[in-house]
Amino acid sequence: MPRAAQGNKMKISREGVVKVAELAHLGLSPDEIDTYREQLDAILTYVDKLKELDITNVEPMAQVLHTTKSADGTERHPELRQDTLAPCDVAGSVLAQAPDAEAAFFRVPRVIDR
Repeated sequence: MPRAAQGNKMKISREGVVKVAELAHLGLSPDEIDTYREQLDAILTYVDKLKELDITNVEPMAQVLHTTKSADGTERHPELRQDTLAPCDVAGSVLAQAPDAEAAFFRVPRVIDR
């Protein structure tokens, strides 16, 4: 039985789903609108549940690094590498293959009419 039929208040309205679909240029059928409304409601309900968690003693994480010891005992991060400059002169050859290029830009058909 769908959540709406059980008497629970939905966190997102049908109009909200239609508005999001319009912004994303999605053409949804009435059945798809109802399906996505239920799915979005489940996501929003779960987010509300996460907000109930006590995270006062949880340290924030900036980045997770895998540390290994090298032969001399120093710590290494194998997933990181030195930033080194390297020439990358491919723009000319890429633009030469484009059907409509001008200077350093691709010309593409307009896709947003609003």
